[in-house]
Amino acid sequence: MMSLVLKNLEAGLKDNIRYLGRVLGEVITAKEGIAVFDVIENIRKTAVSFHKHSDKDAAIELEQLLKQLTVDQTISVVRAFSYFKHLVNIAEDLYAHDQSRLNDEDIKPGSLSSSLAKIAEKPLDFAEIEAFLNSALVSPVLTAHPTEVQRKSILDTERALSSLLAARALPMSKKESERNHLLIVGAITTLWQTRILRFTKLTVSNEIDNALSYYRMTFLEVIPELLQDMELELNKIYAKAPDESYQLPNFFQMGSWIGGDRDGNPNVNASTLTEAIDQQSMTAFRYYLEQIHALRLELSLSTRLVEVTEALVQLTEASHDKSPHRQDETYRLALNGIYSRIVATAKLVTSDIGITLAEPESKPYASADELLAELYIIVQSLKQNSGDALIYPRLGKLVKAIETFGFHLATIDIRQSSDVHEAVIKELFMKAGYDFNYADLDEDEKIQTLLDELKQPRLLFSQFQQYSELVHSEIEVLNKAREIRKIFGERAVRQYIISHTETLSDLLEVALLQKEAGMLRGVWGSQKIQMDLNIAPLFETIADLRHAPMIMGQWLSLLGIRHILRHQGNEQEIMLGYSDSNKDGGFLTSNWELYKAEVSLVELFKQANIKLRLFHGRGGTVGRGGGPTYQAIMAQPHGTVDGQIRLTEQGEIIANKYSDPKVGRQHLETLIAATIDASLFPQDQLESSKRRSYEMVMEDLSTTAMTTYRSLVYETPGFADYFFSATPISEIAELNIGSRPAARKSTRRIEDLRAIPWGFSWGQCRLLLPGWFGFGSAIHQYLNKDEKLNKQRLKVLNEMLEEWPLFKTLIANVDMVLAKSDLGVARRYSQLVNDEKLREHIFNCIEKEYLLTTEAINLLLKSPVRLNNNPTLANSIKSRLPYLDPLNHLQVELIKRFREGADDDRIKLAIHLSINGIAAGLRNTG
Repeated sequence: MMSLVLKNLEAGLKDNIRYLGRVLGEVITAKEGIAVFDVIENIRKTAVSFHKHSDKDAAIELEQLLKQLTVDQTISVVRAFSYFKHLVNIAEDLYAHDQSRLNDEDIKPGSLSSSLAKIAEKPLDFAEIEAFLNSALVSPVLTAHPTEVQRKSILDTERALSSLLAARALPMSKKESERNHLLIVGAITTLWQTRILRFTKLTVSNEIDNALSYYRMTFLEVIPELLQDMELELNKIYAKAPDESYQLPNFFQMGSWIGGDRDGNPNVNASTLTEAIDQQSMTAFRYYLEQIHALRLELSLSTRLVEVTEALVQLTEASHDKSPHRQDETYRLALNGIYSRIVATAKLVTSDIGITLAEPESKPYASADELLAELYIIVQSLKQNSGDALIYPRLGKLVKAIETFGFHLATIDIRQSSDVHEAVIKELFMKAGYDFNYADLDEDEKIQTLLDELKQPRLLFSQFQQYSELVHSEIEVLNKAREIRKIFGERAVRQYIISHTETLSDLLEVALLQKEAGMLRGVWGSQKIQMDLNIAPLFETIADLRHAPMIMGQWLSLLGIRHILRHQGNEQEIMLGYSDSNKDGGFLTSNWELYKAEVSLVELFKQANIKLRLFHGRGGTVGRGGGPTYQAIMAQPHGTVDGQIRLTEQGEIIANKYSDPKVGRQHLETLIAATIDASLFPQDQLESSKRRSYEMVMEDLSTTAMTTYRSLVYETPGFADYFFSATPISEIAELNIGSRPAARKSTRRIEDLRAIPWGFSWGQCRLLLPGWFGFGSAIHQYLNKDEKLNKQRLKVLNEMLEEWPLFKTLIANVDMVLAKSDLGVARRYSQLVNDEKLREHIFNCIEKEYLLTTEAINLLLKSPVRLNNNPTLANSIKSRLPYLDPLNHLQVELIKRFREGADDDRIKLAIHLSINGIAAGLRNTG
């Protein structure tokens, strides 16, 4: 029965894609004319024929068709194929949601239902679950990295279109069906006539607003609903009576870097931090007021019919509503008072929420906890007077929302690069009259100098001195963070992340800066010392990851650090960088060094009896730590999750996951499920001897993979020139898709390029090189070191694939990346390199490694078919390729014309449109 339903769903997906494509064609015909539509349709049919039948004649015909296009026709074709991919994404997301909903009864591994079922089946003692959740933390952190190529206007229209498409599956009358069709035509017409690209570069303010749109459309509604449902399930599992029901602790918290992440972005400062918290707070308050207003309408209970608690009656004293018609409606009166107090609070702590009350000003809430206390009074009154059924629909969700979001909405992390901190400290010492240059000191001298200064009661910074703009900017950010914490509470700003952490002094510099801003109190080394912001080092490169355990061991051994950590909950957060470690050492080595660092850090903190929380800086691509979230978390070494995880959500991945509430809930549930499963039901349960043998193999593979990768990327003369010519990196840098520069320095060195556009560019030319390069050589060399041991070594690799989640996830990710890669398309991009000798040499190196990697994956997975174990994803990618290839071919031709000096702004526009379309087709490209 279930298989039949799933077949119907698959048929519905195909039907929806055909339907949306047909409507798009009708819209294009109506707006652009039949001639333009015929050109587009001819290209589409030829591309599909080429892919379906590997028709060489079709390939030649397709190339000729594309070369004959005028610039205007090219723009129309690129727009049509791009929008079609957007429409396919909508249909596939809807299919995935329906499939997940049907599988819910089946309890699919990786779902929250599955995790709760495991808890019920174990059965785990309630005290154990309670202790686990009391110490748990799940925190997705939104960041504003420059790979989000969609405008908010497009996302809004697509969300509306998704709802209309979902409605097609419901029973409708003929008139309703006709109306639905007209609305879909209207939405697609809006898409076609809406500018898909930005004409001006995004500002930090734009990024703040874009991020907040996901709260309005998804997070504010979905997270409280999810947590409330989880709480209900736990109460069922442990058979809790209503009067002793279990209340889920506040373990889910949203995070954000937007407005506080200064690393390499001169546009982020104290003003953007202020704007971010102000806009976040207003978003939260507006939501709370909407919900309180709705509750006032819904909770019309009369004391003539039901009793209420005395505490509820006391709440009505804050109400200014004296109408005789409502004096028996105690809940409404209480909510009136709460509404007025929220307005007063919002006016006090934010710039303006645009709500004016006719009645006198009420007393503001001192904290979100004070507001929660009053809502709990309403909850208790309903529970004690047969009103339990009235809690779930809205009041319970509102309580969960305030517990989760407080008055600050999301915790804003502060981030800056260690070299900036050093420059600021150097100037502070110099202006304070010290006779040494801090930057010239060796590491031991720096540590001692910083420790000596931390023990001094006076400050280095003086209001009577003249400082550089850099010093003022950095100190002002910390001053603003201190003010924000005072107004919104400690959760508003908690972490100070240090990019490029390489030494112990990098951490101590931030401690000294906190002292200068009044955020470190007490004498260094004493038991009463307190530091407001948790110092979270970010280890990014391969060398940094290798040094991480040593640096953190030095940190823990410092006099006074244990007292600081005790005041911060006896926990230490450490961030791990997936992107830069990949760009530095390649895909396999990055994953392996991350694994080793995590294992060592866990052991270090276990011995120190301090809780370690790892913050994973994952991107969208596999080369930046991307891939399926559940599998990635489950592949973490045993003990590294331990109930707590923070991870970044970046670029277009945010839109893919959270622009639709239904899809968003699935992803949020997956985060919670993975945290529960990795902590309570870990898969990585190898016996120590076998683990050591597998780790030795991985060390061997990693050494070869890194040598192969660095040999190409950093040691091959001319590779940077090849990369800048054979990919659209220069054109990507000109796109208005983020406030942050694409490179840290204005050079053509790979070392200075940010990891994000590095990975994004390889995706555009369909090589996705950061996700696989070096893997093939590693497997090939391992198997062929000794022919006598070839079969035995292959057997070991197969066992690793079967038994070790780390290796299994690595192989699955390479399999997916290869499915999206196309060597033929990549060769077309290589033609953009004018130096023929350089072009052939480097492309041949890439091709050789690609074939070795394909051969290795075929051998390990025992199939030449990509994604053989994931037919849904395989079909999705397969259906996209005919629409991606024309975009790639056109992009190459357009870039060639543009770089040869074609003086036509339409060519540049068409290039940028093609970047958008290819990103939409590949999805996880950033």
